[in-house]
Amino acid sequence: MLRRRLPLTAIISSSLIAGGLFMLDLPKTEESQEHISAPLSMSVPVEQTGVSVGSSAQAAIQSQSTEKPLETLPEPYIKTLEVGRGDTLMKMLLEVGINRGDAYTAIEAMRTAYDPRKLRVGQEIDVTFQPGRHQEMPHLFQELRLNTDFNKDLYVSRSEDGSYNAQEREQDLVTSLHRAEGTIENSLYVAASEAGIPATLLMEFIFAYSFDVDFQRDIQKGDSFEIMYEKVATADGERSKMGNIQYASLNLSGTRLPIYRHIDKDGRIAYYDDKGQSAQKALMRTPINGARLSSGFGKRKHPILGYSKMHTGIDFAAPSGTPIFAAGDGVIDYAARNGGYGKYIRIRHNSEYQTAYAHMRAFKKGMYKGKRVKQGDIIGYVGTTGRSTGPHLHYEIIKSNRKVNPLRVRMPSGKKLTGEELARFMETKTSFDDKYASLAPNTPNSQVASAD
Repeated sequence: MLRRRLPLTAIISSSLIAGGLFMLDLPKTEESQEHISAPLSMSVPVEQTGVSVGSSAQAAIQSQSTEKPLETLPEPYIKTLEVGRGDTLMKMLLEVGINRGDAYTAIEAMRTAYDPRKLRVGQEIDVTFQPGRHQEMPHLFQELRLNTDFNKDLYVSRSEDGSYNAQEREQDLVTSLHRAEGTIENSLYVAASEAGIPATLLMEFIFAYSFDVDFQRDIQKGDSFEIMYEKVATADGERSKMGNIQYASLNLSGTRLPIYRHIDKDGRIAYYDDKGQSAQKALMRTPINGARLSSGFGKRKHPILGYSKMHTGIDFAAPSGTPIFAAGDGVIDYAARNGGYGKYIRIRHNSEYQTAYAHMRAFKKGMYKGKRVKQGDIIGYVGTTGRSTGPHLHYEIIKSNRKVNPLRVRMPSGKKLTGEELARFMETKTSFDDKYASLAPNTPNSQVASAD
């Protein structure tokens, strides 16, 4: 019998295949042929364009490294991202090189504790990366952290299996007391700034005294002030904010006006003078902050009509849009245009008193006839509607249906502490006096002294 001889190459190929030493998947199309992987013995160089970041899956393809791997991992590092207008969290993570899969998984984990759509322009996000043992290895995205409240942070951290978990951590708060004092030479604002008092605290100080003091007319050169206030900080010291004024004193032309913050047995908080009389009156004399008294109460030549006419309120010049406050608790009984008054609101406080606010640019949303408001609520914004020569608030106090001078009328008094509550207040007063005396005042070039 004749035997057919096979080519030598065919014999060799058959032997290799039978032994499993060489396996080849033939491409089904020309397109798939482009993605054939090179044998492991043939390392394909990866072009390095700088530090890369991403998941551990990317570390599978590496260039041949001539460097000896580090014995220990390098320290992680943090990149701080700031939310810009139009940014999304996905966009921000992709821009720092995190692969889409890791970014998506981390964001989904975050949603269990925080909605990423709540991110605000200017908010910062700390992203932690772990470098590898080789310089060429991608840096591993480990964790992101963002501040969700003053003392709360949200951490989204990578687990060993590559998943991400969200956890909110709350820091303890540390409260300290600080003392500031000053003498007014040019203005209260300048003196307060020199004493290290921030603007927010100064506004609280002004509001507390606004029932008795006209800060445009009553403040004189040489008057002085004292303030003891809280500063609240996170336990790590990274964040701090102003707390409440505990004690203050305003000295006007030799008359001392002290006030103390007191919480009564029902949990109500208010400032009282050293006799236990509430500093808060039923009505505010000046229901606007930072304004200049531009016209007083009484007969005057009207700037538009050109003849003498009774001016039945006082005017406060202020930039258009400045907030206007309700002078006291009450119910709005008029909120509409009112002839020469322009946009006008009137509030009924009780059977005897009403207040009126004119020439507004706009009412605050939700202000309408029958609406109940609290003292200090914003009701509208300074404008120049009606017969007006410029942006200002025209403010009236109406007592028993008669318009009276807001700067001269005797304001209905607030709460007066008596009995057991007065005794509790006196203990608070003594304690605050002692604490204030133990503190060193703020100085411009030194650390703020504090007391527990």
